[in-house]
Amino acid sequence: MKFFIDTANLAEIREAQELGVLDGVTTNPSLMAKEGITGKANILHHYKAICDLVDGDVSAEVIGVTLHDMIREGEELAELDDKIVVKVPMIKEGVKALKYFSEKGIKTNCTLIFSAGQALLAAKAGATYVSPFVGRLDDISTDGIALIEQIVTIYRNYNYETEVLAASVRHPMHIIQCAEIGADVMTGPLSAITALLNHPLTDSGLAKFLADHQKAGAK
Repeated sequence: MKFFIDTANLAEIREAQELGVLDGVTTNPSLMAKEGITGKANILHHYKAICDLVDGDVSAEVIGVTLHDMIREGEELAELDDKIVVKVPMIKEGVKALKYFSEKGIKTNCTLIFSAGQALLAAKAGATYVSPFVGRLDDISTDGIALIEQIVTIYRNYNYETEVLAASVRHPMHIIQCAEIGADVMTGPLSAITALLNHPLTDSGLAKFLADHQKAGAK
């Protein structure tokens, strides 16, 4: 399973890259705003900066909701770097945009997926990735992991090449559950990724090893 980090923070991206497990980045206007990045020129520059940091795909989201605007913005984003994946919303015009970009050889990520039917439409339109939102479904007492599993099953039934990108991952158990059911990618915060490092027995075991080594060295 590929690990993407969901952020626009360059320091967090760099830390995940240095950890040696980062496969890509997803971001959106909300994450850009969180970092104080506003204005078209600054946003485009920041996307390029992210691409320069990582080796894998970088999802960059369009703002427009008409087909014309999505195509215009998406083509401009794709010109920034070969790593750019154009992120479009799961709406009727978005599905049309997926088909257009697919035929142009531009990679896409269909976002705001909340049902298997939506994921099926996106795959048929040629999306590179679909992003079902695990955490947001959990927030409304719906099983987000079950949706991931359903989409994975459907895609395998028909050999769709579209990758299932589990989005809105909140914690390490989400990551493990997504891995168990065969999600192609997960994207989440750095805190969820680094939390996979932690276990109290690892901490206590290392402390004992170091204490024993200290005793042995003192003799």
